[in-house]
Amino acid sequence: MRRIRTYKDVAAEAGAAVVTIPGQVMAQRERLARRLADIGAVAAIASGKGGVGKSALTANLAVSLGAHGLRVGALDSDLNGPSLARMLGVVGARFTAGENGMIPPMGSGGIRVVSMELFQDGADDPLRWRGPKGESWAWRGVIETGTIRELLSDVAWGKLDVLFVDVAPGTDRIARLLDLVPDPAALLLVTTPSAMARRVVARSLRLAREARVRRIGLVENMTTWACPGCGALTELYESSEPQLASREIECWAEVPFDPRLARSTDEGTPFVLAYPDAPAARAITALATRLRRELHL
Repeated sequence: MRRIRTYKDVAAEAGAAVVTIPGQVMAQRERLARRLADIGAVAAIASGKGGVGKSALTANLAVSLGAHGLRVGALDSDLNGPSLARMLGVVGARFTAGENGMIPPMGSGGIRVVSMELFQDGADDPLRWRGPKGESWAWRGVIETGTIRELLSDVAWGKLDVLFVDVAPGTDRIARLLDLVPDPAALLLVTTPSAMARRVVARSLRLAREARVRRIGLVENMTTWACPGCGALTELYESSEPQLASREIECWAEVPFDPRLARSTDEGTPFVLAYPDAPAARAITALATRLRRELHL
């Protein structure tokens, strides 16, 4: 069982300055800043909408960059529905204790992985938050944000060129990450061509613009399907909703649907390594190349 610390649990190792709540907050921020100083770039993969393929894209982007010799980490900030550990082949692995914090296990492609799934004993274990019954709405968001802060600051990531953060569904989850990492190097917003997904992502885009995120790219996932017999492309969605890229944001990639991508991620084998010549793998690899160029990696 993992016990997440709250501010009142923080030891006064920095002296009397952290005895007060403001002092504890500053101590937490300073520890997070020191950890992030060893990370070249933080890239968030978000949407606001669930079921659009964020985690699969995160896993395969991480492996694509790792294949170029970059030092890459991946943080699954979806605490209630974690999936990156499985997608990167580290289910059942555990953290090891180090002088500078918990050392995360290394997954496929040499990616350092942190996920709530690594703290759970069983595959069907739900996440349970301790606290007063009937009033969970008043404290759960604070505890969840504190948990993500700990996963960022108390993990010995080592020197990384890029850390990917797979952001849970909900625009509020994007806002919470920006509270912790107010100036990410890049934010990729993932959508499908469906009208509902585009509307939700439009809200996430507005939030990111208002937060003055410098570099935002759109990823259209599951855009078309290629017939395995003749190779003809078929659109998967019929939508009258205008494309976001035509209005406010540049589309960095369009990734076609491939049923093998879901199977490979379920098996913990990155799709870009298993099927490098597939159209979807080529699209993800091209997106990784674009990200390297944007971040000067």
